[in-house]
Amino acid sequence: MKTLDYILLTLVVIGAVNWGLIGFLRFDLVRVLFGDMSILSRIIYAAVGISGLYAISYFGRIRSAGEY
Repeated sequence: MKTLDYILLTLVVIGAVNWGLIGFLRFDLVRVLFGDMSILSRIIYAAVGISGLYAISYFGRIRSAGEY
């Protein structure tokens, strides 16, 4: 489970960096690397989105980790 957490957290960070680039520089790194809405770029966007939804569970784990 810990390995999955690290993989998904890495995808969330990649998504955050990409959104930062879009917001500050109007530069979409995923689009530049993988094409404008190509199947690969759509898979990456979907994986980042699913990772973000999974990351919501971190809040519950942080709270329960503090309750020894």
